Amino acid sequence: MNINKLPVRNLIKKPLRSAALIFISAFLVISMFGGSVIVKSLQNGMNNLEARLGADVIVVPNSAKSKTDLENMLLQGTPGYFYMDKSYIDKIAEIDGVEKVSAQYFLASAKAGCCSVAVQIIGFDPENDFSIQPWIRNSYKEKLELYDVVVGSDINSIAGSQIKLYNTNCKVAAKLEKTGTALDTAIYANAETVKELIKAADKQGINVLSENNPDSVISSVYVKVMDGYDPQAVTDDINIHIRKVQAVRTKNMMTGISDSLSAISSAVTVLLIVVWIMSLIIMFIAFSMLINERKKEFAVLRIIGTSRKMLVKIIITESLFICLLGGITGIILAALIVFPFSAVIEAMLGLPFLVPSFGQTVAYMTVSLLLSIITGPLSAAYSAYRLSRVDTGLIMRE
Repeated sequence: MNINKLPVRNLIKKPLRSAALIFISAFLVISMFGGSVIVKSLQNGMNNLEARLGADVIVVPNSAKSKTDLENMLLQGTPGYFYMDKSYIDKIAEIDGVEKVSAQYFLASAKAGCCSVAVQIIGFDPENDFSIQPWIRNSYKEKLELYDVVVGSDINSIAGSQIKLYNTNCKVAAKLEKTGTALDTAIYANAETVKELIKAADKQGINVLSENNPDSVISSVYVKVMDGYDPQAVTDDINIHIRKVQAVRTKNMMTGISDSLSAISSAVTVLLIVVWIMSLIIMFIAFSMLINERKKEFAVLRIIGTSRKMLVKIIITESLFICLLGGITGIILAALIVFPFSAVIEAMLGLPFLVPSFGQTVAYMTVSLLLSIITGPLSAAYSAYRLSRVDTGLIMRE
């Protein structure tokens, strides 16, 4: 019998024992790989949201309840709308420290042709927009015409197709890249298209403006602050000098999200460390018990000429195979849990969620697998060394 085949034969002959150890190793990798991907996805989502907002301050009417409604619309995807007079654009632009202003228009659609539920429609003014257009240009470089729309990555429509909003046919000009936020379920159009949709809603008996004219209202103003000015001071200045509006600094709006992300990241990091230590201890105990039960088996191997070095090699090779199989199993299971259900995880956590790139994912897989492979032999090495030092004759007499 080839002594080098013993580790594999031992694993096959004891399937339940091998499966239990593989399960422990797989659990370690599921925690390491799955936890790392979730934390990185949350960080990616947060970074994308910050980049997408593109403004230092957002100004909304008092009726929007300021921060709460904006967070619901931008992060949770809650469709909604609120309006204020268009004259506020000029008033805000006159505030000291304001470099650029850009108006946006919000409208919650009725059930769209793409979706079973209402979606958020966001309009912008192409002449002065600095927030939405840079993002759209990554997917569509042409000018958006009347009734042209650009849809988020989670909208079930393709470029060139038609989508019906308030009984009005709109052309899907392009589909945006995924951001991992609720903006992926929104529809974007120029200001003229949104105004026409508001009129179409009114014809259907859905009056979102009361007696106001769609041409004279806006929903929000995005503000870019000049270099050298404090965004918080500009925010306070707007709130003091302009009535019936609320200015919110985007950084402050993101504070709650950042705090939640930090708390989750810290909790996952601590959990990963605890899981690794527990797995190491459990595998150490398991290998110690198994090697103790197999003392006579190893003693026979010593009697027929197996060296101490070869005996240690057999034990460590067994643990290596176990952790390799467990690591691969854990990676597959973690991938099946995290990637297909990323939208569910995002909804449960209530935070932006954008899965890592292929390269980052492979790196996390590799590190998790290496940790698993290191854990097994490390757990078995001490027990193997102790066994190799015990007198063979004494073991057999027992």
